[in-house]
Amino acid sequence: MTTDWHTLATDLSPDGRAVIGGARVDAADGATSGDVDPATGATLAQVAALGPADVDRAVAGARAAFAGGEWSRAGAEDRKAVLLRLADLIDEHGDELALLDTLDMGKPIRESRGVDVPGSAATFRWYAEAIDKISDEIPATPPGSTALVTREALGVVAAITPWNYPLEIAAWKLAPALALGNSVVHKPASVSPLSALRLADLALEAGLPAGVLNVLPGSGPRVGGALAHHRDVDAITFTGSTAVARTLLAASGASTMKRLSLEAGGKSSNLVFADVDDLDAAASAAADGAFYNQGEVCSANSRLLVHASIREEFLAAVARHAEAYRPGDPLDAAARSGSLVSAAHADAVWEAIGTARRDGHIVAGGQRLTRGDSEAFIVPTIATDLPADHSLHAEEVFGPLLTVETFEDEDEAIARANATEYGLAASVWTGSLARAHRVAGRLVAGTVSVNTMDALGLTTPFGGFKQSGFGRDLSLHAFDAYSALKTTWIQFG
Repeated sequence: MTTDWHTLATDLSPDGRAVIGGARVDAADGATSGDVDPATGATLAQVAALGPADVDRAVAGARAAFAGGEWSRAGAEDRKAVLLRLADLIDEHGDELALLDTLDMGKPIRESRGVDVPGSAATFRWYAEAIDKISDEIPATPPGSTALVTREALGVVAAITPWNYPLEIAAWKLAPALALGNSVVHKPASVSPLSALRLADLALEAGLPAGVLNVLPGSGPRVGGALAHHRDVDAITFTGSTAVARTLLAASGASTMKRLSLEAGGKSSNLVFADVDDLDAAASAAADGAFYNQGEVCSANSRLLVHASIREEFLAAVARHAEAYRPGDPLDAAARSGSLVSAAHADAVWEAIGTARRDGHIVAGGQRLTRGDSEAFIVPTIATDLPADHSLHAEEVFGPLLTVETFEDEDEAIARANATEYGLAASVWTGSLARAHRVAGRLVAGTVSVNTMDALGLTTPFGGFKQSGFGRDLSLHAFDAYSALKTTWIQFG
């Protein structure tokens, strides 16, 4: 049976109120903001626009919940059961959650339903199962003494998440933080808050105590800024721009030196060598890496560096595969690309494409489409012949624009790939195992994918170097952002 996504969308009535202390509430001052579907321009809901007073209330409730101990001191098996139930509820409400993400930010329903929602459920299951696998330590000490090293929850964690994967990146943050027993105050992106709000409802239904998870929609300066400076927040986990990450660093220093885990911007390179085994497979992956999710991916391989000897053949193949990402109706189950997150963001991406057209050559794409009342649709665009030091090779565009450079040898490819302030991800395509190891070892990136694209999984850490931030999402290493080690030394004599 084919799902009628348009009918389901028509029947949807999102609740835009915040979740504080286990209840749906309005902003203290009653302020709201219209939540808009970028693919149509229609208003989906009026969402509470919270401010500092609401942040104070949510943090106080989260602190009280942590101190009360119903969650923070619950046994590992009890926390595990609740998070596993939450994962089941995510699956059960998968159509609704997928629709909320697609309507909020324009991504195709095939991706939100087929990838993001199952991935979110899997994340909660994985961290639920990890809870009782974490072992404390008894290190060697002198005779007559013993020491215990225990991993302790931090207390109140503020999670600030982006709009490109509203549900899934929230799961990356919330699952490990909650698994350890923390209380969380979550600020979703102001343009895509609906799935996070619904997730909080499901968490309560799963048995998470009131006050342990709070979701505060609102603007970055009013909600995110208040959390960053709040003196009763113990840690902030963030995914977003480098510019905002810098403000969080400053706020941490100005307040309480609260712990930070920052996954910031990226400008990831895809290096394709002449000895690649399957040129067409590499070209297909290059299109995926640049144009998946409308190019709105922090680790998108938006820079293509290709050996001069295969340049023309490879570019023709990439352009052919990019056609699969021509934007369409996000609620069409066959569409592989939808709208950008907003008209304003589409304007910024379109301006970057105009710069590429002025300073280089557009060899594929380069059109902006109108669908109904929306102009937030941009055709995947490939730009060549930009100067080596051009800003578009180094600055994050966060849209469907791929810039192309050529290189003559390995050293030149590595030097160009590393010539950016970011260090989040990179890809290498080669038929030589020796070259794969050599190049991966010299690339400054948190993840290097060899003969694949943007590889990640629940068992491997994800994060960057340089101005892509620090700390890691996913894997057991994520627990480091939400806990501290305590040593208890016992002297017997």
